[in-house]
Amino acid sequence: MIVDKLIGFFSNDMAIDLGTANTVVSVRGKGIIINEPSVVAIQSEKHGKDRILAVGQEAKQMIGKTPLNIKAVRPMQDGVIADFEMTERMIRYFIEKAHSRKSFIRPRVIICIPYGITQVEKKAVEESAMSAGAREVFLVEEPMAAAIGAGIDVSGPSGYVIVDIGGGTTEIGVTSLGGLVLCRSIKVGGDKIDKAIIEHVRQNYNLFIGERVAENIKIEIGAAIKLETELKMQVKGRDNSGLLSTIEFGSEGVRTAIKEPLREIASAIKSVLENMPPDLASDIVDNGVIITGGGALIRGLDKYLADIIKLPVQIADDPLLSVAYGTSQVLEQPELLKLITNN
Repeated sequence: MIVDKLIGFFSNDMAIDLGTANTVVSVRGKGIIINEPSVVAIQSEKHGKDRILAVGQEAKQMIGKTPLNIKAVRPMQDGVIADFEMTERMIRYFIEKAHSRKSFIRPRVIICIPYGITQVEKKAVEESAMSAGAREVFLVEEPMAAAIGAGIDVSGPSGYVIVDIGGGTTEIGVTSLGGLVLCRSIKVGGDKIDKAIIEHVRQNYNLFIGERVAENIKIEIGAAIKLETELKMQVKGRDNSGLLSTIEFGSEGVRTAIKEPLREIASAIKSVLENMPPDLASDIVDNGVIITGGGALIRGLDKYLADIIKLPVQIADDPLLSVAYGTSQVLEQPELLKLITNN
C-alpha cells in the first residue's frame, strides 16, 4: 500500500479522452495539456515496419494531400478502435509527449469509452494503453464523463439527460446516483454530418470536396435552424469535368444537407425519453437535456432539438471539452473514480 502511494506520488497519472476526431490528455495536477486530432501519418517502407511521420495536428494537415507512399490514418472509427496497432502507437506518442522526460514511472491511465462497446473492444483499448506504457487502466463511459464535465452532480438522486455528440457516435445517457439508468449510443456524429455535406455539395453543385473542407463548412456556416441572416462562404473543389471550381454555399444549404443525421439524433433522444422510468421523468422535465460534444456547436441545435422533444435543451458551457473535463475530474477525485469506473 505504501509502495503504491509512493508510485502514485511520483508518477503523472493521466486521463485520455480517446475520441474519433480528437484526443485530449489531462495530467493529474496540471489539467488538459494535449488536445490534438486523432490522426497518424505513416510512411510505407520498402523493407520493415511502416514509419510514423506525424501524429495529431501535423498529421491532420496531411489528409488528402499525401504522396502514394504516405497515408494519414484515423485509427478510431465510430468511437472504437479500427486499427489496433496505430491506436497503440498514437496512445504511446501522447503518453510520451505528456511526460517530456524519457524515463518515467508508468502512469495510471483513465480512458473514456463509448457506451455499449463490446468486451473485446474494451479489451483492445486496455491492451493498447498497457502496451503504450500505462501501469494500470480504468475505463469510464463517455456519457458519465460528459455529465461530470458539464457540471452535473452525478452522485445525487436527481436525474439528468446528457447528449454527447462526438465525431463518430452520439451518446445519450440518463444519470442518477452515480450510474447510467438508461443509455443509447448511435453511430451518428460529426463524421456523418461531414459526409452528408460532401454528398449534398456533390449532388446539387456537381462539386467534389474533401473531409477537411466539409468540416470547415460545418464550423463556419453550419446551422440546424433557419438563421435570421444567412451565412455564406466560398467553397473550392473539383467539378465533374475535372476542373477546379468555386461556389458560394450558404447556411440554408448546410441545414438541408445535415437534416437526416440530425433527425437520427433527435429520434434516438426521443427513444431514450420514451423508456424513462416514471420516477425520473419529473426530474427530466425540470432539468431538461444538456448537449455536449463538438456537434453541440452547430448553430441553433438546442432550439432544433427542443422543438422536437418538447423539453428545455441547453448547451454545456464548453461542450467540445466536456468529456475531457469530466475525465480530468475523475482523475483528481479517487472517490469519483470508485463510484463510476467500470473496473
